[in-house]
Amino acid sequence: MKKVILLGFIVYIVTAGVSYAVFSKAPSITKPEGTGSKSNPGGLGKIDNDYEALTFDPNAPKTEVCPLNGVKYGRDQKEWWEKHRPLGVMIENHVESRPQSGLQAADVIYESVAEGGITRFLAVYHCQDAGIVGPVRSARTYFLDFMSEYTEFPLYAHVGGANSPGPANALGQIEDYGWGQYNDLSQFSIGFPTFRRDESRLGREVATEHTMYSVTSKLWDIGAKRKLTNVDKDGEAWDAGFTPYSFKDASASKNASQTISIPWSGGNYSIEWTYNGKENAYLRNNGGTAHTDRNTKKQLSATNVVVLFMRESRANDGYEGNAHMLYGTKGTGDAMVFTAGKQTKATWKKEDRTSHLVLTDASGQEVTLSPGKLWFVVQAIGANVTVK
Repeated sequence: MKKVILLGFIVYIVTAGVSYAVFSKAPSITKPEGTGSKSNPGGLGKIDNDYEALTFDPNAPKTEVCPLNGVKYGRDQKEWWEKHRPLGVMIENHVESRPQSGLQAADVIYESVAEGGITRFLAVYHCQDAGIVGPVRSARTYFLDFMSEYTEFPLYAHVGGANSPGPANALGQIEDYGWGQYNDLSQFSIGFPTFRRDESRLGREVATEHTMYSVTSKLWDIGAKRKLTNVDKDGEAWDAGFTPYSFKDASASKNASQTISIPWSGGNYSIEWTYNGKENAYLRNNGGTAHTDRNTKKQLSATNVVVLFMRESRANDGYEGNAHMLYGTKGTGDAMVFTAGKQTKATWKKEDRTSHLVLTDASGQEVTLSPGKLWFVVQAIGANVTVK
């Protein structure tokens, strides 16, 4: 018996020593390779000290159109984005998570309440390298519906997800859709250094759940290792069935005044979008203050704000407080489209999970958007959205 105890003790010491040697020298997030140059976004967080995001020739002729939002970029940037597919990242909006990293670099953003009146974002990246993104949080079923319309196998990054048996079981649906270990980028299965916690990034102490970050280039690298680039393992291009929105440069009045107010649960989660004619952009306030990006230190903005009125309900799946939300993302409903300081009353339609969400005006014609960031805001039917 003494020999067994001694042998167990020796194994423990050796194992602990090896673990310490490996993890104490674990690599930090490395700099990405790409065709562009690099610029450090700066900041207090540890990640900032060893990562630089890609930028591209600012003087290159802007001739290449981003398929997601119609923005024109240089050829060097297109050569870069053509090597990968759209990437969705779940980013939280709890008060302690602000200012978030990388939201401004997203081509498209979807926003809705996740639970407890707290909103969450699905940020979709393709044509820009956001660099650091986060804090990254868990998957929700309705965001899967939005992400699925880009391609059958989009890259989808998250930290776990709702998994109670029932209609809100996002993790179960990920398996049902065949994403599994293919295009699903869960932190639970990938881990360090693609994902890592940074307790000091926000410059103040926050709860652990608000400290998980990643890097867009590293997430695309994981996709490439799984043979998911611009094509899948069968050689099919990601955009083979993709339907883009219609974009057209709209004349913006520099004197136009428009403020969109979305109360949600009020207080820290109420939103105001204020149109700035000089920039032809809607500037975002969240909880009564300017909502900024941690990477750029600038106020978040969008060129197009689209409010989608959808059926809101609870999952009734036994989860604590019945907090899991559901939204009727398939079917049809009312919408409000804001672009270039103008409002269009519209109708949205999405036939099924993988179908493109179509926006039409009162005459049944597709709504034309301005080239630039699309920000979709999901609201319950009958919600009080005001415009001044």
